[in-house]
Amino acid sequence: MVNTDMKKNILIFFGGCSSEYSVSLSSASGVLLNLDREKYRPVPVGITQTGEWFYYTGSAEKLLDDSWLNEQDCVPALLSPNRGEKNLLLLGDTGVERIPVDVAFPVLHGRNGEDGTMQGLIELAGIPLAGCGALASALCMDKDRAHKLAGLAGVRIPRALVPEGRTCADLLSEARAFARETGYPLYVKPVKAGSSYGVTKVTDESRLADAVSLALRYDDQVILEENIGGFEVGCAVLGKDRLITGEVDEIELAGGFFDFTEKYTLKTSAIHVPARIPAEKATEIKEAAKRIYRALGCSGFARVDLFLTPEGQIVFNEVNTIPGFTEHSRYPGMMKAAGYSFREILTRIIELALEQPAESCADTRF
Repeated sequence: MVNTDMKKNILIFFGGCSSEYSVSLSSASGVLLNLDREKYRPVPVGITQTGEWFYYTGSAEKLLDDSWLNEQDCVPALLSPNRGEKNLLLLGDTGVERIPVDVAFPVLHGRNGEDGTMQGLIELAGIPLAGCGALASALCMDKDRAHKLAGLAGVRIPRALVPEGRTCADLLSEARAFARETGYPLYVKPVKAGSSYGVTKVTDESRLADAVSLALRYDDQVILEENIGGFEVGCAVLGKDRLITGEVDEIELAGGFFDFTEKYTLKTSAIHVPARIPAEKATEIKEAAKRIYRALGCSGFARVDLFLTPEGQIVFNEVNTIPGFTEHSRYPGMMKAAGYSFREILTRIIELALEQPAESCADTRF
């Protein structure tokens, strides 16, 4: 299949081998519905929860009810690893068909998609990548290392511990000692997971063991963090060298914390854009977000999440290198408040990828 017009073919990955599979389907539908079709031709590739790849020709609506995987709309596919090709290979009944790829846009959340694995594959294939590269993606997914780098960049980080015990008894012993130092409540999280999967707000020692067990269902390491008073704020960042920020948003909670249910239903919480804070504090948050973005090597786009304490201190929480991309997601909402439409955001992300200098595997020995 040869691209005979001036439109760019945008390879959009969705689904994936992750607990955040359903979140990816919602985000990818938002991208497909808002992509500028006069400039770009979407090439959707769905990845099942068992890791099978399919070129998808159906509607974006089928992603929302997870009915996309069917014989009529899907053809087995894989990405050519040959750097000179930049092709998606369709493995149909009549042989191999090739679709040239101009940009790869992984709309994948969590493990095996947002953690640098997919980014590494795309970079290996020599295809321009929309969003953060392999190293930045891996670092941002790792809460422990992301915190340490943000701290080195001069941003306050929560007191935290990654227990090193090899047995459950040793691990819990370290966790209890940390809790005695920080007091309750505290948070127990998987080191590498998103969408608040496996996260528990622990209010007393009797709940600590169950919280650790839950976190270990999503990763092989857990991190304990002190509770930070105040509320969460976020900042959308776009760009590589010259950075653009959206308006800062604010999460208002009725109780508990911003867990998976609240993130995707807002049953008892609300998101305010712009945040209900002084303009000078919003500017300070934007500058901190850009500093963190650069410290972690981000490019393309990312959402930086922080806390604002009652004393006005800014504390780092985490970076989402592939934030939600539905019409109601925080990243598009923050950018919309700054004057950028969903379509314009996607266009800027893709154009940033196209600006990347071409790389080769040429022998540089002399």
